[in-house]
Amino acid sequence: MIAKQSGNSAPGSSGSPRATGGREGLLKSLVFASIVLAGLSVVLSALALLYAAGILESQRDSPDIESRLQGYLLANPEVLIESVNRLQARRQAAENSELSTVIAQRHDEIFNDPDSPVGANPKGDAVLVEFFDYNCPYCRQATPMLDSLEQEDKGLRLVFKEYPILGAGSVFAARAALASQKQGKYLAFHKAMMAYEGRITEESSLEVAANVGLDVERLKHDMTDPAIDEMIKRNVALAQALRISGTPSFVVGKEIVRGLTDANSLKRLIGSARGELGYRCRRFRTSV
Repeated sequence: MIAKQSGNSAPGSSGSPRATGGREGLLKSLVFASIVLAGLSVVLSALALLYAAGILESQRDSPDIESRLQGYLLANPEVLIESVNRLQARRQAAENSELSTVIAQRHDEIFNDPDSPVGANPKGDAVLVEFFDYNCPYCRQATPMLDSLEQEDKGLRLVFKEYPILGAGSVFAARAALASQKQGKYLAFHKAMMAYEGRITEESSLEVAANVGLDVERLKHDMTDPAIDEMIKRNVALAQALRISGTPSFVVGKEIVRGLTDANSLKRLIGSARGELGYRCRRFRTSV
């Protein structure tokens, strides 16, 4: 399983160009410093292993060993980069393995939670899960794409995970959306919220609710149900377990996609997930 990182996501922060440029410069410096330190750490660890194995025993007391090593690293700085790349690859592999385990252990919570709203094809055989926030501009961009995927693939079941991380307005909107299920209007409310132009607040959420035909007073009452807040807390905890910190993020099969992606990429992942599902079903029929 590969946790994919796309270019666009909404972590919930912004700044002026000058401040952003300064932060970017500092970040680049810190990244470079961390790469150098990581590379040195890898090289020193390798040298320690060579000493422990006795391979460099004859060189241990050589007066110029340090200068020779320094000269080698200065002449071959790509050694540091290669060491860092290998270290990062190992860490990524370890993270992927860990996330695969989390997805397997929490499969039903991710894909089959009866409390999570679903899209237009509730009985679909392939499942695409979206973690989103109503104030996330990239989530709004993703909505028409997801609608098209549903229309093209009647076997695709969308599962919506309310993940309000962009302020109080987002939290209120998520609670209102979940409460709208009691009036059977979640999808209408959800799509209208994603199409809304402007900041989502308590006022705009109630405005959209009225526009799609929800009984606003009943909605407010239903929002006080403790189960609503509990659902959001579960979604947040699940996102943290999956190391999802921005929106939109998608889970399909064994894959996690962080950030806005394109329709073709999602189609490929959906096809892979469907193929894996078919393989498991064939194995099950064979075993019985």
